[in-house]
Amino acid sequence: MASSAFGQTENEPSVIDPTLLSRNPGTFEDLNKKTKDLYPIIFEGFKFTLNKVISTHFQINHNIILSSVVPSGYKFGATYVGVNQISASEVYPIVLGDMDSNGNLNTNIIHQFHPNVRTRVVAQIADGILAGYQMTNDYKGNDFTASITAVNSDIIQNSGVLIGHYLQRVSKNLDLGCELLVQYGRNVPNNRMALYSVGWRYFGNMWQFSGVVNPLGSLHLCYYHQSKSPLQFGVELETNLRTMESSSSFSYQVDLSKANMTFKGMVDSNWTAGAVLEKRLLPLPFTFVLSGFLNHVKASYKFGIGFTIG
Repeated sequence: MASSAFGQTENEPSVIDPTLLSRNPGTFEDLNKKTKDLYPIIFEGFKFTLNKVISTHFQINHNIILSSVVPSGYKFGATYVGVNQISASEVYPIVLGDMDSNGNLNTNIIHQFHPNVRTRVVAQIADGILAGYQMTNDYKGNDFTASITAVNSDIIQNSGVLIGHYLQRVSKNLDLGCELLVQYGRNVPNNRMALYSVGWRYFGNMWQFSGVVNPLGSLHLCYYHQSKSPLQFGVELETNLRTMESSSSFSYQVDLSKANMTFKGMVDSNWTAGAVLEKRLLPLPFTFVLSGFLNHVKASYKFGIGFTIG
């Protein structure tokens, strides 16, 4: 139901990813999403959030941030979810937006005009001017997804970025895809530049291995594993063969449903460690969050406390 968009309860993670049960492989940009979602969202200072459900389709939130790292102040956000229900977890249109006390606006609009076509528009307004925008159109077939994205396209200046994605499910456990990025404009060498990449995802019921590689020598590998226990973990490796530089990271998530608690942590090869603890104070609609970050090389650290109502 549409009302579930604002009233979902926290459950133990399912062992099998529902997206992998479908013949459609999803989008190319989500190849490494399972691993990326394990990374803790680290913040510094104090963060207070008040969520208010106005109706089954409309929700607002108030945010107060006190930090020495990011701009402090007040931010107002709103979310609208429509009535066009595609599946148990997909309802369109979706309109997200937030505005801070200086009038800077971020907005995200997602709508599915056709059972096979989904459109996403993202825009940012800063200091009264349009700072950036992009539009993505996804076409979902039975066993493939094709996408085209336009970023900061300017017809007058003849500049911008176009990105094409294609992801195909070639077998029960294997997805293959490619990406083509074209940047054009007066400031681009020869007024036009192109770069392509190929990617894959091989998966089982409780794990998946994915990666993206391009001819410039860039390699990005991700491994994700989820067991029947509350633990999930992922490993990520990024290598640039031209500069001979590599970095790796290990992230994990522990869901303790009986304690109404979620813990996310990460460590990487740059001697950085970070973690976020989220505790839901049921039956009250309160959530308490602790965030920590430490870099052993630079001897820098961050510590944050958050509190959410609603």
